[in-house]
Amino acid sequence: MTETVTRVGKALDQLCINTVRTLAMDAVQQADSGHPGTAMALAPLAYVLWQRHLRYNPANPDWLDRDRFILSAGHACMLLYSVLYLTGYDLTLEDIKQFRQWGSRTPGHAEHGVTPGVEATTGPLGQGTGNAVGMAIAEAQLAALFNRPGHTIIDHHTYFLASDGDLMEGISHEAASLAGHLKLGKLIGFYDDNRITIDGSTDLAFSDDTAKRFEAYGWHVQHVADGNDLNAIDTAITHAQRVTERPSLIIVRTHIGWGSPHKQDTAEAHGAPLGVEEVKTTKQALGWPSLEPFHVPDEALEQWRTATGRGTQLEADWQKRWDGYRAAHPDLAAELERRIAGRLPEGWESALPLFGPKDAQATRAASGKVLNAIAAKLPELIGGSADLTGSNNTEMKGGGVFSAASRAGRNFHFGIREHAMGAALNGIALHRGFIPFGGTFLIFSDYMRPAIRLAALTQLRPIYVFTHDSIGLGEDGPTHQPIEQLAALRVIPNMTVIRPADPTEVVEAWRAAITHQNGPVALVLTRQKVAVVDRSKYAPAAGLHKGGYVLADSPNPDIVLMATGSEVELILGAYERLKAEGRRPRAVSMPCLEYFARQPREYRDSVLPPGVRRVAVEAAASQSWYRWLHDEDVIMGIDRFGESAPYQRIYKEFGLTVEDVVKAAS
Repeated sequence: MTETVTRVGKALDQLCINTVRTLAMDAVQQADSGHPGTAMALAPLAYVLWQRHLRYNPANPDWLDRDRFILSAGHACMLLYSVLYLTGYDLTLEDIKQFRQWGSRTPGHAEHGVTPGVEATTGPLGQGTGNAVGMAIAEAQLAALFNRPGHTIIDHHTYFLASDGDLMEGISHEAASLAGHLKLGKLIGFYDDNRITIDGSTDLAFSDDTAKRFEAYGWHVQHVADGNDLNAIDTAITHAQRVTERPSLIIVRTHIGWGSPHKQDTAEAHGAPLGVEEVKTTKQALGWPSLEPFHVPDEALEQWRTATGRGTQLEADWQKRWDGYRAAHPDLAAELERRIAGRLPEGWESALPLFGPKDAQATRAASGKVLNAIAAKLPELIGGSADLTGSNNTEMKGGGVFSAASRAGRNFHFGIREHAMGAALNGIALHRGFIPFGGTFLIFSDYMRPAIRLAALTQLRPIYVFTHDSIGLGEDGPTHQPIEQLAALRVIPNMTVIRPADPTEVVEAWRAAITHQNGPVALVLTRQKVAVVDRSKYAPAAGLHKGGYVLADSPNPDIVLMATGSEVELILGAYERLKAEGRRPRAVSMPCLEYFARQPREYRDSVLPPGVRRVAVEAAASQSWYRWLHDEDVIMGIDRFGESAPYQRIYKEFGLTVEDVVKAAS
C-alpha cells in the first residue's frame, strides 16, 4: 500500500512539474518570443519551493509576513507566471496566453505592480539579487524594531533565483559581499547552474568557482547535483533555513530546455521559441497527455491549488499572533501599520529647520542639517552612503549603525558599492515600512543608473543624496566633475531631479522628497558654500514645489535669467546689475525641471513669458534646457569635460560669472 501511494505521489509531482514546462513552452511559442529553456529546467525547484517551503497566500499577495521571492533571472518569467496562475493568484490561463502582448498582465520580464505576486521588476541581470538583499535588510530591521518577547510578528525569508548572467554582472558581487558582511541569515539564493548563455556554453567566458566565491563572502553554500532531484532540493532548502547566522546559496545543476530532445543543453533553448515541431516532440517525450496548447490537467491544478488553503491558514495563524501583539503593544502595532501603509506621521514638517541670510553654507551641509532635524519625526527614514558619509552629510546622529550585531541602526555603511546600494534601496522600498535614501557623489550616479531606472519604472520612492554636483567641487578635476549627469538623470521617465539654490531651497527639497509619490527623487547638492537668498527681499523658497518660480522681478520684464543650484547666485547678481543699468530683468530659480513641466501652461507662461528673451545658466550639459529656450535665447552651460583647479578659477575660465551673465543678457 505504501509503495503504491509513493508511486502515485511521484507521478503527481511530475505531472505538476511538467505543467509548468508545457505552459512555458506554449506561451513562448504562441508569442513567438521569449525564454522557455530556463523555466523548463527550473520547474522542479519551483515546485518544491512553492509547495513545501514558501510562506504565501495567493488570496492576499500583500500579506505582511509572507516570504519574498525575487526572480533575478527575469527572462525566466514564464516560470513565475505559471506558478502564480497554478497556485491561485489573481492570474488566469487567459493571461498566460497573452504573454508578451500589449496591455497584458504577463509582460516579457516580470514587473511589480503589473502581475499579482511579482515582488520586484527584474530583467536587467543582477538587479533582483540586489533587491533581495534590500528586502532581507528591511525584514531584519522591522523584526528588531517591532518584535517583542512572545510576540514575533515579523519573521520571513527572502529567496532569490539567479542565473549565470546574474552572477557574472558586477552588481551581484557587490550585493553578495554586502549581504555576507551583514550576515543576513534569512536570505536564501538559488543559482541556476545550467552552463548556457546566449552565445553558447558558459565556458566561453565564465570559469569562476562560484561556490568558493560565495564562501569567501561569508555565505553558506550547498550543491544540488541534479535539478530534477526533488528530495535533494527539499533537503537543501531545509538546511538553508536552519542557517541563521549567514546568507545561503544553493547551487543547482540544471539542464536548460529539459525534456527537449533536440534543444536541451543548447543556447537555442535560451532566448527563442522551441518551434512548433520541437514543442510537440518535447511533450511526447515528457509523456504529456495532450498536444493541445495550454492544456492543464485537472489533477495538477488541484495539487498546485492546495496552496490556497495552506496560505489562508498561514495568514490566519499569523493574524492571531497579530491580534495578540496589538492587544499587548497597541502603540507599536499602530506605528507598524502606519509605516506599512506609507502614511507620514502628523506634524513631521514642524521639525524642518529655518535658515537665515547669515547661514551661508554648502547645500550638502544644509541637507545634513535638514536630515537630522526631521529624523526624529520620521523613524521610517533610513539610509546611508557609499563610503562618503562625511562628504554626503548622510549620518543621522544618534541613529545607530545597521550591522550584523545591531539590526535596529538607521545608518547604513554600504561600502564602495554604488551598484548594490541602488538595488538594495529598491528592495527596501519594495518591502515597505521605510523611506530609504542613499548618498554618493553625483558623478557616481552613473554606477547606480540601472537601479535608478528600475526605481523610476516601478515608481518606487528612494531618495538619492547626490553631492559634489558640478565643477564647483574644484581640484578633483574632470574625472569627478559631473557634466552630463544632470541631463542623464532628467531624461529618465518618472525621475525627479531637484537642484536647490540655497539652504532655504534645501529645506523645501527635502519636504518635496519626503512627500513625493510615484518615482525616485534625486537631491543634487553643492560641495562649495553658497549664500542664503534673502527671502525678505526675494520670493519664498516654497516656489520650489512648482519647479520654477520668479525669484526677483521687474515690471514688464525684457529679459529672463534662469538657473539652478549654485548658479542662481550668478543670475541674482546679474539681475541687480542689469536693473541698475536700467534694464527690466527677471530672475527665475528652476530647481526642478520635472515639477515645472507638470504645471499648467498658464503658470509656465507666467514665469517664462512668451516672446521675452531668456538666458539659462547651469554648470552642466546644456541639453536639459532646450525645451525652455528658443533659437535666439542663450544657454550658458558646459558641453565639455571639466578641469582641475580651485572652483572659482574654473567658473571664471568656463565663462560662468556674474559679468558673463550680464554680457549674455546684453
